[in-house]
Amino acid sequence: MTTTPRMDLWKTAPALMKGMYGFQQAASAAGLDPVIGELVKIRASQINRCAYCLDMHFADARKNGESQLRLDLLPAWEEAGDLFTERERAALALTEAVTELTDGFVPDEVYERAAKHFDESELAALIGQIVAINSWNRFNVTVRGLPQSLRDGGQETSE
Repeated sequence: MTTTPRMDLWKTAPALMKGMYGFQQAASAAGLDPVIGELVKIRASQINRCAYCLDMHFADARKNGESQLRLDLLPAWEEAGDLFTERERAALALTEAVTELTDGFVPDEVYERAAKHFDESELAALIGQIVAINSWNRFNVTVRGLPQSLRDGGQETSE
C-alpha cells in the first residue's frame, strides 16, 4: 500500500474543510473533559485505522501528560482493570458503538451507561467529539492523509 496522498482537501475543497473544522471546534468547545476527548479520538482512529489522526492525537495526548501505559492498553481498555475510570470506560464503549455501526443502532445499554456518567450537555459534547473524529478519519483514510511524523521524515520524536 502506498502512503502517497491522493488529494489535498484543504486546497481542493476549502469551504468543506472550513466547515468541518468549525464543527470540530464547536464539538471541542462544548465542555468535554479533554482527557476523555483525546481517548475518544484515539480509540475511534484505531478502529478506523487512520494513521493521520492517530499520529496527531497520540502526540497531543502525550504532550498533555497522558501515560504511555494507558495509550498502549487503550485498544484493550475493557481488559485493563482500573487503569481507566468507569466514566472513561463508558465514553470508550459509546465511541466503539458509534464508530462500529455494522450491527445497526447504538445499543440502549451502551447509551444508558454513558448517560449515567455524563450529564446531558456533556453527553452531547461526547457524541459531537465521536462524530467529528469519525468524520476526520473518513476524510483522511479516503484521501490517504499523510501523518505529520511521516512528512517530517518518519523519525520518532520524543515530546
